[in-house]
Parts: sequence; C-alpha cells; structure tokens
Amino acid sequence: MADELELLRSADPVPPDGPHFGDGPLDHNAERRLEQLLRDPGDGLPGRPGGRPDLLPGHPRDMLPGRLRHRLLPGPGRLRLAWGLVATAVVAALTLTLVLSGPSTPPAVAAPRPLVVESGSTPVPLNRLAERASAAAEADGAPRLRKGTHVQSWSLGMSDDKPPITLPEERIVRWRADDSHTELVVATDPRHPGRPVLSDEGDAPHLVDDGHVLLDQTYPPSWSDAPPQSPPPRDPARLRAYLMEAQFTRTPLTTPELLDAMATLLDNWTLGARENAALTRLLAGAEGLRPVGRVTDRLGRRGQAYANDSRGVRRMLIMDPATGAVLGLESTLTQPDPDYGVEKGDVMSYSAWMR
Repeated sequence: MADELELLRSADPVPPDGPHFGDGPLDHNAERRLEQLLRDPGDGLPGRPGGRPDLLPGHPRDMLPGRLRHRLLPGPGRLRLAWGLVATAVVAALTLTLVLSGPSTPPAVAAPRPLVVESGSTPVPLNRLAERASAAAEADGAPRLRKGTHVQSWSLGMSDDKPPITLPEERIVRWRADDSHTELVVATDPRHPGRPVLSDEGDAPHLVDDGHVLLDQTYPPSWSDAPPQSPPPRDPARLRAYLMEAQFTRTPLTTPELLDAMATLLDNWTLGARENAALTRLLAGAEGLRPVGRVTDRLGRRGQAYANDSRGVRRMLIMDPATGAVLGLESTLTQPDPDYGVEKGDVMSYSAWMR
C-alpha cells in the first residue's frame, strides 16, 4: 500500500489553509492545549492508571466503559497532539473510504447512525417488562444460563497517528465441560454482508474481507469464583452486589455504571430466563432509565428502548418486549464537542447480544 499520509493529502478533504487541519502554525486553541499537556505530562485521568493527559475529566469519552477505552485510547506516544486527529472525526469515514477503497468502489464501512425510536410507538415501563420477564421465566422450556457469549459490536477506534474509524466485529466465546473455552473474533458488519470491513489488526487501519478471522484460540481449563466469571445470581439484590464486585467497587452503582456492568456480564454470560428476570427487576429500579418506545436494532430485531442521559452521553438499552432479554446497548453523544471534532448524535459504541 502506498504511503497513507500521501494518500490522505491527495484526497484533500479540507482546504490547505484550514486552521484545524493544515500543516501550518498552531492556532491559539492548539497552543493552549499543547501548553496544558507540557505542564501535566502524567497519566491525566483521575483514579485511572494509563489514562491520557489530553482528555479532561468529564469528557464524554471518559464516561465510556473500561472495555472500550483501551481501543479508543491506545498507550504509546501520550504527548502527541491527539486533538488534531480527533478533530477529523467528521470527515474520517469519508476520507478512509476514499483512501482504502478508491473512488470507483462503494464505501467499505461507515459509522452507524443512532437508532431511531419508531414514531407513535407506545413505551413499555420497565416494571411492566419485569413482570413479563418473570412470567417468561416460569414457562416450560425457558432458556437456561450458559457461560460464554455471542456479540456483534461497533466501536470507535483511534490511534496517535490516524483518524478515528468505526470497527465492526463479531465475537463468539464457548465454554466446554472441562472448563476450557474457545474464542472466535471476526471482522464483519451485518448491515453490509459480503463487503470489505475496516480493521485495526496490526495497529494500522486497513480493509479485510467480510468474515476475516481476527482471533481463533482455544484456552486451557480455568475457573474463578469471582464475578463476572462466577455464575450470576437470580435475585435482584444479590445481582446488584455481584455487578458491584465485577466493577471492583463497594459503592452503589449509578445508572450509567450499572449499564456498563451489565454489558460486562453479557460479554461473559448468555443469560437464562431466570437471570433475565432478575436483571430486568434490577434495571426497573434504576434512576433515570426511562422508556422511550419501540426500535429495530442493528440485527433487525424489534425491541423496547430505555434511555439514560449522563454527562454528555446517552445510553440506549434495547430489550426484548416479551422476555426482557437485553438485545443491545448504544452510547451516543448528546452534545457536540468542537475541540474533538465530534457532533451530537455520533455513535461511540454499540453492542448487540445474541443467544
């Protein structure tokens, strides 16, 4: 592949004299940020080892689950001017499509748009959904708890020297009777079957074939009695304590923290009907998690959506309207941040869980 920087320059997505994109002197805002970085060369994020000095406390990306921060904010080169890269987020998908696909081919991947609640749909309160989940748990043949997960995810990927890109992946983890397990991760986007997919495999963004295997590994037997490796309880109060332990905290979880802990749980376990009922009961008592109506998720499934807004991020939880099973979780920005080149409604992450 030709030098990517030269390809980006030839694509010329912005005028050469643009104050935020050009190669000329730093503008006043950039000078201020550079001075701030030089004054505080430490890790930056309070209470978070390995954080970044160029992210101020309270920034929306600081609110993302820990499992995503490593992808958004990789380690080396901490004092580089990441603001210049993030500022190109708005044109990143278009530019990378041009660079990696060529002008005559269809776009290889694009950042997903936020899910849209169906106009006129009737929101279902979480306590009513919890009643349905409890009834489903008593039905004959109700699904049972299974260790392992099957999840499709879209997440914003960044590096210190390339624009951010959206990376779609599918992950399947299956455990065996001897406590060994397999993990398969492929690059794929079900919205565009058969089309090439962007990947950061090897740290350099590049196109791979749909279904390209990123990881296929078998792990030896292992066992732990600590969450999230231990089985989740079927009682809402005990489940709350379980999720707190999984998040390494003894303080009650806020609603955003509860949703992040739930995602960690679902990245390790496929819940049965009784565990779904307990989780739905727990979520029904979460403050600020409001019903918003019906949506169709990114895998074409119909669900009820519940939203929570906190510190610049909207988390939208999608649940099966009959069983209370969690279908997906989306995080989007609720306000623009010109300093980082992100706009209201930009999708930061999305996960869709399957049985």
